[in-house]
Formats: sequence, structure tokens, C-alpha cells
Amino acid sequence: MHKFYFMRKSIVLLAILAMIISSCESKKNTESVNDEKIITKENREVPDFSKGVLTEEILWYMGRVSAPVLSPDGKTLLYGVKYFDYHANKGNMELYTMPVEGGEPAKITSSSADEVQAVWRPDGKKIAYLYPTDKGMQIFECNPDGSGIQQLSDIDGDVNGFAYSPDMKNIVYAKNVKLDQTVADLYPDLPKANAMIYDDLMYRHWNYWADGTYSHLFVADYPKMEKTTDLLEGEKFHAPVPPFGGMEQAVWSPDGSKIAYCCKRLSGKAFAESTNTDIYLYDLNTQKTVNLSEGNMGYDMDPVFSPDGSKLVWWSMKTDGYESDKHRLFVHDFNSGETTDYSNDFDQDATNFVWNEEGTAIYFLSCIEATVQIYKLDLSTNAYEQLTVGDHDYNSILLAGDRLIATKCTHEYPQEIFSVSLQDGSDKQLTFTNKEIFDKITTGKSEKRWVKTTDGKQMLVWVILPPNFDPNKQYSTLLYCQGGPQSAVSQFYSFRWNFQMMASHDYIVVAPNRRGLPGFGSEWNEQISLDYGGQNMKDYLSAIDDVAKEPYVDKEHLGAVGASYGGFSIYWLAGHHEKRFKALIAHCGMFNFTSWYGTTEELFFANHDIGGPYWENRPKSYDFSPHNFIGNWDTPILVIHGGKDFRIPYTEGMQAFDAAQIKGIPSRFLFFPDECHFVSTPQNAILWQREFFRWLDQWLKK
Repeated sequence: MHKFYFMRKSIVLLAILAMIISSCESKKNTESVNDEKIITKENREVPDFSKGVLTEEILWYMGRVSAPVLSPDGKTLLYGVKYFDYHANKGNMELYTMPVEGGEPAKITSSSADEVQAVWRPDGKKIAYLYPTDKGMQIFECNPDGSGIQQLSDIDGDVNGFAYSPDMKNIVYAKNVKLDQTVADLYPDLPKANAMIYDDLMYRHWNYWADGTYSHLFVADYPKMEKTTDLLEGEKFHAPVPPFGGMEQAVWSPDGSKIAYCCKRLSGKAFAESTNTDIYLYDLNTQKTVNLSEGNMGYDMDPVFSPDGSKLVWWSMKTDGYESDKHRLFVHDFNSGETTDYSNDFDQDATNFVWNEEGTAIYFLSCIEATVQIYKLDLSTNAYEQLTVGDHDYNSILLAGDRLIATKCTHEYPQEIFSVSLQDGSDKQLTFTNKEIFDKITTGKSEKRWVKTTDGKQMLVWVILPPNFDPNKQYSTLLYCQGGPQSAVSQFYSFRWNFQMMASHDYIVVAPNRRGLPGFGSEWNEQISLDYGGQNMKDYLSAIDDVAKEPYVDKEHLGAVGASYGGFSIYWLAGHHEKRFKALIAHCGMFNFTSWYGTTEELFFANHDIGGPYWENRPKSYDFSPHNFIGNWDTPILVIHGGKDFRIPYTEGMQAFDAAQIKGIPSRFLFFPDECHFVSTPQNAILWQREFFRWLDQWLKK
């Protein structure tokens, strides 16, 4: 899952909550229920392109393309593009349709709030999405051209996600239900009291405090939505699974008679210490639920039915408490009742499953050598085939006849939609959302380099060069330290930790796939556990030392930057880098393992990776805690943290900054009270970029 910094692409949050309801009744209508500005691609202030390279303002001017959905007749793609106006400090998702062969996109919505989780109705005659109302997020339907908008649901509270049954008799939707008492319930005569009372763990998670509610799945009749059934009636468990689970975790059987869904039937301390999430099958006719993955002790997630409903595929992890275990490909056969692990001879992850039309093969995504490629599994022969090659990341796939429709990005370009041939894996770009932007700027080249590690292995390192790179010049150079810790340094395109942005500020970026990253086999990925200050730190130094031999690298002006586990890496390197670096930046990093263990929420991560509580024979991993090496700190450091980060609470950043200040080391603390582990609002994100480079330029530029 890698919720520690970069999320697994199969668990990415599907919906972005928006602001107000639109009264749109036609494709062209842009009126809203109030005077709030409607952000569109066309009505934003154009940024300054005069520098000819990527800037913070240009980055936030780009449209961000969502994964597409195919119409039932296989002819039309539906997708969203989110545009931001950083002056207004917000963005807006607009929906588009486009022929599956490509062509001019047609914008079908234009309102002051996001239309999210858009899907086709099974008959293809309507498009549905979530949109905010006074009661919360509700389900709306419109015609495929955006006209005829009607509100479908009228439920108190937010609808968090939904899916039509294939026979169009029902809808399953997710909604929070209140099952625990709050202070207001216990003391109704104290309506102005502002407090929370907890008797168990998981009282806060990711960026929110427990409020007595649980996400449940409801089945309602369509279209009236009058008769509803709560699949977890009275149970204090969540489905989908927080904090990022969406409707990829609740899927209908092709005949509409069953729902397969994910649920972690644990609470409190047990939830905090375990990853044991299971696949459940609910039968609408018998109203009974069966656990299909009983006995699998790790995560079991993201089920997908075969076209005839006879099989179900999902990914499964073997080890309870190990969130970065191998994603195994499991198939359950309903006819035989058997579940088969097809991953025994495949030492890679498998996610994002798509069946072929015959139900005899499965397409999926897997990371291999710092790229994400499309693979095919033939169930009859158990043979795996890699369909695509190249330096890129595919992020989503769906089957469209004789091709796959996929989203793809690189270090150079953000995600766009592509058509991929099933015959030879070649692709054709279908959307060009940001073409006019890239026509005006020059990007830097991303090179692949293999570096020998201290234990004699080969490590893949990306080296991103500045635009208009001149090998006769010398450039200040940054070591990029990845989060996760087990998240690949692949060809991702980040809208904050953006390699092109760093390169455009005239820095060379060194991004190593150090020990503890997927895509190079299980042994390489698993080595990092209990060894946070060990081999992977040597790998970092091997990478920067190797690249620093190049004549175009200014060895006297090296810096190191990173977030989450990368932030911890910066704190650790601060005490061990032996004068290599002249500037450091740590975002949301662990500084003191003892205080971090006592304040983080998902304890299974800490138990697996650093060995458990500090009071139980004090695991040796605590010796790696950066606060133990403050005596060696001597390098200017910028510390960044979010006030709503409950994975790594902001007091970790405070401790690091305070220690640097007490020692008289040049240091700065950048604090975002309303941000969590990420910085996601436009002006905060631009401020983040500006402070990032203000610090680096101060210490690394001649």
C-alpha cells in the first residue's frame, strides 16, 4: 500500500470532495447556484512562459487527467481533467468524452465544483457521478452529452462512492454511519464542549480523528433508491478500507446477484497492528456473506470478476503486518471452490487486473526495473508475458476490443491516455491535454545509469539533467531520497516532488533505486526491513559518489532532499554524510523512533520495519534513530511538516529543527497547519516549491 509516502496505484484515492451544487441543465450551461467562480481551462490566468522551462506556476497550470472509463458499447471514453487556479487556491474537475480511437474531446460538464467518480450506466444511456449538495456528496445522472442533469440520491451525509449493478436493478454505495457515542451524546447538556474521548487505538488515522462513524456499503434499488440494505449492519468495521479505499474494493458479479468487497474486520488495537484485510462475497438473494480469503493473513484487495462470473481475481499479501509484501495474483474459481496463487514463479507485484473477453487471461500492471509495464497471464498455461517495454509508467488499464486503453506518464510528461496494441505492445497517444504547455517549454533528459553498490550489486539510478544541459558546465546536484520506504523510483510524474522542476532550476537530480524498492525482486525489496540505517543508506552514498565523478557535477555543491522515509533518510544522512552535502531538506520525516512509535497510528508498519515497541527488549533498529547522531550534525537543513500528518506527527519535525537551532546550525522550519503528509492545496504547494528552491539556491548556488 505504501501509505507511508507514495501510494500503491491500485489504492489511490478515487474522489476529491468539492464545494457546491450546479444547476446545469445543458452541455453549455456554466451557471452555478451562487456567484463562485467556475474554474475552467480557458478562464485562468496564463502563467509566464518566458523562461522557457517548467516553473511552479506552469506546473499548477497543467490539466491533470484521470483514468478513463469505457462506454458499454466500447466506442467512447469518459474521463476527467482537473484544472487549478492557484490565485483562487482551488481546482475543478471537468468531464470529457472522446471516441475510443481518439479525436477531439467533447467537454460535457462545466460547473463550479468537481464531478467525480464518473461512470457509464450499464446501458450506456446515462453518465453518473458524485456532486456536492447541501446534504453532502450525492449521485447525479446526465445524458452522454452532459444535458438532462438529474439528482439520483438524496441521502443524509456524503455518498463516498457508488456502482451500478450490471442488470441495473440496484446500486451499491458507500456511506459513513454513526455507531459510537461522542461527547455530544454522552453530555448533551454541554453543547459547547470541545473534546474527544477514546478508549482504544486508531483514534486518528492518516489525517482525521475518529468521529464515531464507519464506512459501510449499502445496496439500494435503482432508480428509486428507497429500499436499502446495509451489508455491515451494526458492525464497527469499514468497507471500503480506510484511509484511501474506493469503489475498486466493491464490485458486482456480471449477473448483478453478488457483490465482492474488501473489509478489515478488526478494530482498535487489532486494526492498528494488523493488515489482515479479506475479500467477502455478499449474495443478494440469500443475504449471506462468505469470506473468500479466510486464512490469508495479509492484505487481500481489489477483486475483479471474470466476464462470465465464474472466477474472481484479486491481489493478496502473505504476511500479516507487512504492508509492502509481494502482491500475489490470486484467482478463485466458483465452480471448483478453489483459490489458486499464480505468483509462485513470478517475483514481481501484480495489480490493476483486467480480464480478457473469454475469461482465459488477465492483463495487469507490474513494476520492473523502475518502470511500470503491462503484463498478461495465460491461466491455461500459467505463462506470464510482458507486453510493453520502455522508460515509462502505466498507471491504469482497461480492455477495449483488440486494444487496451491505458494512462501513462514519464519523468518528462504527466499522465495522458494511450491506446496499447495487444499484438505488439506499441501505443498511440489519445489525449494531449497539456500539449500547448510543452510546446512552450524545454524539458530535461532522464538517463538510466547502473551503479555498483558496496556489496557488489548493480543499482539502477535515474539521472535527470537540466534543460539545455551543457556538459562543459558544472551543476549543483541533488540526491533524491525516496519515501515509502518500499515505493519504486520509477517514471512517476509528481506535482510536488517533480524531477523536471528541480532540473529546471538548474540542478542535476540523482534518484537511486536503493535497497528496499520493488521492481528488482523480493530480496532487494525486503532487505530494508529492520535495517533502516544500513545497506540502503550505503546505496544512497554509492549513487551520489558515482555520479559526482562526472566533470559536469559540482562536487562542492551537493544537496540531499526527501520526504517521509526520504525525510528520515535526510535526518540520518545529516549525521553520517561525512561532509558530502552542503544543504539538506527533510519533509515529514521520522527523527526520533521512540517518540514516533508512541504517536503514529498504523502500528503494523512500525512493528514490522523497526521491530516493535521500544520498551520490549528495545529492538536494535532503534539504534538507527537519527536523533542519536545529532552530535555529528553540521549541515544547513530545511525542515518541512504538515500539522495534520498523523502518520509522522509534526513534532518529529519540531524536534529536528529545535536540535539544529540549539546546535547553531543554519536551519528553517516550514510548517503547514492544514496539510497532512502531503501538501495538496495550490498556494501551499507553490509556497512549498518556492521555499524549497530558496533554501537550495542559498546554499548550493555559487
